[in-house]
Amino acid sequence: MGSITKFGTISGYLAKPKGSGPWPGLIVIQEWWGLDPQTKSIADRFAAKGYLAFAPDLYHGELAQLGDGETASKLVQKYSPTAPADLQFVFDGLKKHPKCSGKIGSVGFCFGGRLSLGLGIQRPLDAICTFYGGGMQQLFDQLGAIRSPVLGLFGDQDKSIPVGTVEEFDRLLDGIPVVHEVIVYPNSGHAFFRDSDPKAYRPEAAKDAWERVTKFFAKYLQ
Repeated sequence: MGSITKFGTISGYLAKPKGSGPWPGLIVIQEWWGLDPQTKSIADRFAAKGYLAFAPDLYHGELAQLGDGETASKLVQKYSPTAPADLQFVFDGLKKHPKCSGKIGSVGFCFGGRLSLGLGIQRPLDAICTFYGGGMQQLFDQLGAIRSPVLGLFGDQDKSIPVGTVEEFDRLLDGIPVVHEVIVYPNSGHAFFRDSDPKAYRPEAAKDAWERVTKFFAKYLQ
């Protein structure tokens, strides 16, 4: 369904819906592994729902294999400084795409979940979703800049994002204020949505999360 596309110096995977458009744009931001088949499959799923879905390659061709946390950690450290600017460039390019309706949302997972929030701080997104945004507390003092609806999806057994951190996130959003919903799934850890990882995947939580995120984007982007 998708193809490799470039916005200036940022390449990535662009998935288009059927038909002639225009469609709302959706930036699909990778986990810390990189732009892998899982991320591309999520872009395809959103395209099937009517979004011009672009998954940028924030590692510029590099990739960590699932389970190779050492390599993934090195890639995060290497590309964290440039990823926010890359995403702002992607936002600007997608906004100008002839098949984009002008509305743009972002959804990110793990490393990408934090970047999805960060993009909403820097650019006027129409909707923001974060799936278990790793390190999102780095942005807590900047959340006041967000003006978009926010959906946060987390697991109660995620050791990298304790429930207390999620509750603080929810309280901070209460104080902005923006329309938001923060969900914590029981018996679910980090990467519960990742169906290519049997150890992490939680089908019930993933199903509910997909229903919520598709309704969320339909409300604010369609």
